[in-house]
Amino acid sequence: MTMRTRTLGTTGPQVSALGLGCMGMSALYGEADRAESIATIHAALEAGVTLLDTGDFYGMGHNEMLIGEALRAAPAARREQALVSVKFGALRDPDGGWSGYDGRPAAVKSFAAYSLQRLGVDHIDVYRIARLDPDVPIEETVGAIAELVEKGHVRHIGLSEVGAETVRRAAATAPISDLQIEYSLISRGIEDEILPTTRELGIGITAYGVLSRGLISGHFTADRQLGAGDFRAMSPRFQGDNLRHNLNLVEALRKIAEQKGVSVAQIAIAWVLSRGADVVPLVGARRRDRLTEALGALDVTLDTADLAAIEEAVPAGAAAGDRYPAAQMAHLES
Repeated sequence: MTMRTRTLGTTGPQVSALGLGCMGMSALYGEADRAESIATIHAALEAGVTLLDTGDFYGMGHNEMLIGEALRAAPAARREQALVSVKFGALRDPDGGWSGYDGRPAAVKSFAAYSLQRLGVDHIDVYRIARLDPDVPIEETVGAIAELVEKGHVRHIGLSEVGAETVRRAAATAPISDLQIEYSLISRGIEDEILPTTRELGIGITAYGVLSRGLISGHFTADRQLGAGDFRAMSPRFQGDNLRHNLNLVEALRKIAEQKGVSVAQIAIAWVLSRGADVVPLVGARRRDRLTEALGALDVTLDTADLAAIEEAVPAGAAAGDRYPAAQMAHLES
């Protein structure tokens, strides 16, 4: 495996071709093993992964503290290569509930102060609001991050899960490095308007959900019992007939993967890598073995015939069910 690099747009940093999404180490997929999580972060850094993605609301700060602990324990050279991307703005309550998003400038700066402390760093490499605050113009939120850039607390400004119009408004306010948004074989909604817009403006894509929360990893089965607190127990794509339909798509993809001598996860990640040098997939590995499998995607070459076969097996729009429950879909722009 040879780690390649990509650049987050025309204004962002150079990062590894794959990034590590750390959310599952703290929240939404059931309990995780802390020691294994830290070992996985260390293994990623050792393999040349530079981009670590988190959110200040993942485990109500737990994920940031976990990353901070992992960075402190890493060799100095590996620690220095790490670039941390942080999402902010999601409001939580003591019972773990969600109560909207806060993009007010004063809140932006407060969120950043706490993140810097939890991470144990003197700056955040990429900072972005997790979802658009409908009550605050994006210009005000991005303007506040730009002030943090001027003071050296943040290096680059990102966006998350917003539509093409909001991307344009944000980019007119300050330089935007990248848009973080779900993008996978079964989540291709960005291809119509959002991806052409980011490419026009020189903004990169960090693609999360490249395995659709494990659904197209090749490891998920119809009889799997999901633990308490696992987001997938409420996700429409993991329910009843939707799940059976979607797993049939996975089996069609598996035939192509087996012909190439690779795993389903590897061919799904390789497909995202094939979308362009401006797309950086985030892999949500919580264990070293899953990380090793994901990194193997870097050695998978998809030719024209492979891509055509994949498109036939999993056509755009073929998935059954929305990618989030209805209440959360309401917070997404398209």
